[in-house]
Amino acid sequence: MKRFVVGILAHVDAGKTTLSESMLYLSGKIRHMGRVDNKDAYLDTYELERSRGITIFSKQAVMNFDDTEVTLLDTPGHVDFSAEMERTLQVLDYAILVISGADGVQSHTRTVWELLKIYNIPTFIFVNKMDQKGTDRESVLASLQKELGDGCIAFDTDNTDERLEQLALCDEYVMESYIEHGDIDQSDILSMIENRKTFPVYFGSALRQIGKETFVKGFLNHTRPKAYPDGFGAKVFKITRDAQGNRLTHLKITGGVLKVKDIIKTHGAEEKINQIRIYSGEKYLTESVIEAGAICAVAGLTKTKPGDGIGIEEESNPPRLEPVLAYQVILPEGVDARQMLPRLREIEEEEPELRIIWNEVLQEINIQVMGTVQLEILESLIMDRFGVKVSFGHGEVVYKETIMNTCEGVGHFEPLRHYAEVHLLLEPGERGSGIRFESNCSEDILDRSWQRLVLTHLHEKPHKGVLTGSHITDIRVTLVTGRAHNKHTAGGDFREATFRALRQGLKEAESVLLEPHYQFRLVLPENMVGRAMTDIGNMEGNCAIESTDGELTVLTGDASVSAMRNYQQEVSAYTKGEGRLFVAIKGYDRCHNAEEVIQRIGYDSEQDVENPTGSVFCSKGSGFLVPWDEVKEHMHVESVLKPLKEAGAEMNERGHVAFEEEFISLEEIDEIISSTYFANQGKKNVWKKRGSAKESYYASLSYKGTSASNTTAEEYLLVDGYNIIHAWPELEGIAKESMEAARLKLMDRLSNYQPMLNCHIMVVFDAYRVKGRSESVEEHNNICVVFTGEAQTADQFIEKFAHTHKKDYRITVATSDGMEQIIIRGAGAHILSARDLLDAVYAEEEKLSIDHLETKKARLLKLEDMLSEEDKEKLKKGYAHQ
Repeated sequence: MKRFVVGILAHVDAGKTTLSESMLYLSGKIRHMGRVDNKDAYLDTYELERSRGITIFSKQAVMNFDDTEVTLLDTPGHVDFSAEMERTLQVLDYAILVISGADGVQSHTRTVWELLKIYNIPTFIFVNKMDQKGTDRESVLASLQKELGDGCIAFDTDNTDERLEQLALCDEYVMESYIEHGDIDQSDILSMIENRKTFPVYFGSALRQIGKETFVKGFLNHTRPKAYPDGFGAKVFKITRDAQGNRLTHLKITGGVLKVKDIIKTHGAEEKINQIRIYSGEKYLTESVIEAGAICAVAGLTKTKPGDGIGIEEESNPPRLEPVLAYQVILPEGVDARQMLPRLREIEEEEPELRIIWNEVLQEINIQVMGTVQLEILESLIMDRFGVKVSFGHGEVVYKETIMNTCEGVGHFEPLRHYAEVHLLLEPGERGSGIRFESNCSEDILDRSWQRLVLTHLHEKPHKGVLTGSHITDIRVTLVTGRAHNKHTAGGDFREATFRALRQGLKEAESVLLEPHYQFRLVLPENMVGRAMTDIGNMEGNCAIESTDGELTVLTGDASVSAMRNYQQEVSAYTKGEGRLFVAIKGYDRCHNAEEVIQRIGYDSEQDVENPTGSVFCSKGSGFLVPWDEVKEHMHVESVLKPLKEAGAEMNERGHVAFEEEFISLEEIDEIISSTYFANQGKKNVWKKRGSAKESYYASLSYKGTSASNTTAEEYLLVDGYNIIHAWPELEGIAKESMEAARLKLMDRLSNYQPMLNCHIMVVFDAYRVKGRSESVEEHNNICVVFTGEAQTADQFIEKFAHTHKKDYRITVATSDGMEQIIIRGAGAHILSARDLLDAVYAEEEKLSIDHLETKKARLLKLEDMLSEEDKEKLKKGYAHQ
């Protein structure tokens, strides 16, 4: 039997629950179709959902269609419950995206689409409500292709030829097969769907039972089950409690089988599976064994949390959608906050997007949520479960902090009979990348066990910034060095030193405040557009007119959450109820009124005793505290960043020390690529004067000159071969099939690129693992190819060459290896990242292509001018007969 886990997703009010009911009815799972407005939908099992008419919690139902078992996961459509929806994505085999034909692609639809892309989930699209007046199939399909991509193809038409032509345009291999055979194999179509190259689109009305059978049949015909490994694995995506208070862990089996009484290890604890439940709506069946590919809920596990990987399964990355609003929880008279806190922690465990924060100083509970609707649901949930009537204070936006430059944070903890020192490199990351912790420290300097302990402590808690005490984000933190004492170091010492190092680095860095932004879609009468655009401008947001039909106009754009929080009420007021505002979380960006916010919050990083910025040293048998700005004068281990700066490891425009792709400015690229093939036309070919690539290489090894300047010396471009192959997407794809083919492709492209430059190109490949191999040099057309010898890496060869010849030649190294770039800069060579090299090669190839076409065109025009009028007429007649 085929088995699938399918998620159904949509913007609120698109008809997602109604489509779920239709599928359940068609499968025979239910005898009567429920409706949201009748409050009897099969999957709306909570009273809150029935009363409000929205899905709040994801639920499952198991359906059977002949030889296929489908586990349907119904997810919330409201933006406030986006995190609940995102958690289900990690266990889906396929997704069904429901779009209202009347409303089209909305802000939250785009958010869902991006998440489906990130989680790489094959997606079917059902355009609902096509029975409503004014909906047009062709215009909706065109809109989908414009908004979501050309891969959106109608699969419910009888015109198979047109569909095959559109499918062929989505894949180069399929195009060749279609041209050759005039048809596309079914397995190729399934592969295109699985690889998200095409997205089958179906039209209909779930409420009117239009198109549902065609859709279900099409879905079953264009899906195939996954293959799972034999070893046991499971992915946790949800925690709930049943009516009796039993804790349930919802998971998908991703390998092997799971049996009752099996012992499961999670977070260092071994626990027994007491019960396995298969839910459908409110009801469930118990099973003694469950196979891979199925969704179940198990009792007996107490340590699990959403995103956990069990067995061979890896832990998931943190959700991308996070709470953006914070409120104080106001408890009624006589209810102690400390007693209420563990109860709220239960709800947080089930709904991780609700962040419960205890303020020890004020002895109060704060909660972070996605929006005000979530607050109303939480209030009802607390009353139903605990009988406590809570309220909430005035909301505040959840700010974050990041840094704009690279710095080295140092922390030392040395009271009597304790010792630990930690050095952390802090670098700004891409916006939205979160925090990354890693180690780049030699085990000769700091034992591996201590390094693991430092990384464990870094992951231990969210870390505060120094501007407002908000959590930091978009930073890469690397352990670069440290020191322990054989006798006096204990685990807790490194905890203290690690936290102090991070805080000291934040104090030294250039910190900036970030605030959340909404991506919005505003529908309003045409005569109100001027007012709306003025409002958005006053919010320092961005907007543009997406469409207008003479009556209603659609504005799209983005603005800060703090500015747009209550704008829906304003829109309703000045449009007299005709305007509608749809928002979705876009992410974080620089705060538009940072100084005002920092002053209002009034955070003093020096007075935060739980997050100290200074370090503790020992002198004459007693410890003493050193403030953050004097710590580096007392450190026992030499700074890593300072020697790199002195050696020439310049910072790039984003503050990185050659750890990212962007290490060289456009001016430097212009110096390296001194002139193109076209710019040198009419000049003597300097390359021919220099002899062959192989001769140039051996000449470089024996060259002893010392006075060559950077402006007159010969130039060498050294390319770290395997690094570039794995950095260029095209070559990496080829390498998966054949590394030899990828090497040849790289050498050919560089060989074609070489005439554009006024320098030698040397490509270096690792061969250090080949026992007994000696260094070899080959010539490939006009470039030199070096294979290193045994026990010599390409990095070592390049470093040696750069160090030996830094005064003789102008040397540029193409690599995206962070540490390699630091060393190369220290040796006085220039750096060209893999991305910049690819851009330069592309640019020259494009110029060459354009010039070739123009030359060919000019030659044809010149030939035509040489013909007589009679010959021209004969030539035209000949073409006409053809």
